[in-house]
Amino acid sequence: MIQRFSGMNKGRMEAFSDGVLAIIITITVLEIRSPHEGNVQALQPLIPIFLSYALSFVYLGIYWNNHHHLMHAVKKVNGAVLWANLHLLFWLSLIPFVTSWMGGNHFAAVPVAVYGLLLALAGAAYFLLTRTLIRVPGQDSVLAESVGGDTKSKISVLSYVVAAPIALVWPRIAFGCYALVAIVWLVPDRRIERTLVE
Repeated sequence: MIQRFSGMNKGRMEAFSDGVLAIIITITVLEIRSPHEGNVQALQPLIPIFLSYALSFVYLGIYWNNHHHLMHAVKKVNGAVLWANLHLLFWLSLIPFVTSWMGGNHFAAVPVAVYGLLLALAGAAYFLLTRTLIRVPGQDSVLAESVGGDTKSKISVLSYVVAAPIALVWPRIAFGCYALVAIVWLVPDRRIERTLVE
């Protein structure tokens, strides 16, 4: 008897995503090179590099945390979800490169603008992942109810899109905008938790 395909187990995708994010964080921190001198003054040139790393670490943590919550609200995945998830991981995998470029050039205009563009692409990919998950046949309504229109994600992506060109004139203001959006996302998305409890 042929059974109707009803979706794949989500566990492998979640484990793979966790592993990739852990590797991305590791690569990002390896871009920080220790100074050859043994004094406090030698650390001063590393301040922009550290600030870039700290912001990227927070963003990667936000994605990991929200991805974790997202996976708790779904029962299964399909091929479209796997590709949407890989699409998100692709943009996140570029964070070490852009972080190093931005910090190593002391927040020069073009690297800060490209950093914002990357944040916008990653944010759009995360939004696409949630929409793809909602459309999986047989998925219950928990995810759709908890995410809703996902205004927070849309506003975040819009903020990056606006801040990226601003970076070409005022890179530090754009960096501050990126940090502000990260602060808004520091608290995990409670909508999913609330819906699962109800």
